[in-house]
Amino acid sequence: MRLFALLATLSLTLNAATLDPEELRVARVEAELPRLLAPLAPISRGTIDQHRLAADEQQHTAAITDAGTRLWRHAVARVQSGDLDDRPLYWNRLLVRREMKRQAAGYPQAQWQRQVSLDSFERASRGMGDIRFNKGTDLKILVTGFDPFFLDRHLNQSNPSGLAALALDGQVLNLDGRTAQVEAAMIPVRFEDFDRGLIEALLTPYLEQNRVDMLVTLSMGRRDFDLERFPALNRSAQAPGNRNRLTGATREAPLPPRLMDQALTGPQFVEFSLPVATMQRARGPWKINDNHRVATLERGEFEPVTLADLTGQTSVSGSGGGYLSNEISYRSLRLRHQLNSGVPTGHIHTPSIAQYDADTEEAIVAQIRAMLTQAIAAL
Repeated sequence: MRLFALLATLSLTLNAATLDPEELRVARVEAELPRLLAPLAPISRGTIDQHRLAADEQQHTAAITDAGTRLWRHAVARVQSGDLDDRPLYWNRLLVRREMKRQAAGYPQAQWQRQVSLDSFERASRGMGDIRFNKGTDLKILVTGFDPFFLDRHLNQSNPSGLAALALDGQVLNLDGRTAQVEAAMIPVRFEDFDRGLIEALLTPYLEQNRVDMLVTLSMGRRDFDLERFPALNRSAQAPGNRNRLTGATREAPLPPRLMDQALTGPQFVEFSLPVATMQRARGPWKINDNHRVATLERGEFEPVTLADLTGQTSVSGSGGGYLSNEISYRSLRLRHQLNSGVPTGHIHTPSIAQYDADTEEAIVAQIRAMLTQAIAAL
């Protein structure tokens, strides 16, 4: 598992000079929706200046990593002070990446070093280096959210799971005198990052050493809240990631993900371990479902009662679907089993939103907070 941490330095980039489809969308935002950049623009401009003025590679990487951390912390602070919007972080990260790549052309003798700096900035701006449980609470809860996605459909799309990550980062929950600190990170909607072991690199230290008391991955889903009971191995969604890459998988011909240039191996289905009954006590506008619905090649869609009911089946989609929401859940549970970890682990799908809806997202975040608070009783 240590190998994942070593290889993670290359997991979040394609090329230190070529703009990818995500970065190319920034021009549209600058022209059509500049308000999405404005809240964090001073941090972005400072980061770009640091990139240009650094005297050597070591200084450059250190400065740009620190700048990524500042961008993350400012985004967290803005959300927690009432500006309930995950989009400025997403677009400012891409703005900085774009400018770093443009300037990289001036350093042809050090492309690989510039790529390391680019990756360091990316990870830092996602909170991945800022996970610090230091508030002396009884329990520790790690959560992850996702970037906005399907941006060619709606450029102004938000993701309530990402907003929840920003809103909950560093917060202390309290239930009947017991406390839990929440730390958060943001995950890219990119198949290639998953294939290169990003999830395993991020989560291994916390599961391997049981350093947290609960791990919850979050993404935007359907009508209500769904606690996804049976994640599946295979991909089947015919939807692109944010770099417009397709996997080639379909519901008729599902495919396993990749891990370091090999097909990911494991059982066709796994079962999550979140304290469902206690989390369902949380009050809010939406139902909280213990979702069992899956699809297999042999039986189509059905609702198994137990994991044993899935013996001999070929997964098409898990209860979390056939896209990256299902995959982050499967990979985290697979890793938990490999490491013989006792950390309760699982996935929450939030209600979906159209584009950006501040009031609905505020209510979604509040109900997620309530679910995590109720979970304290079972940890």
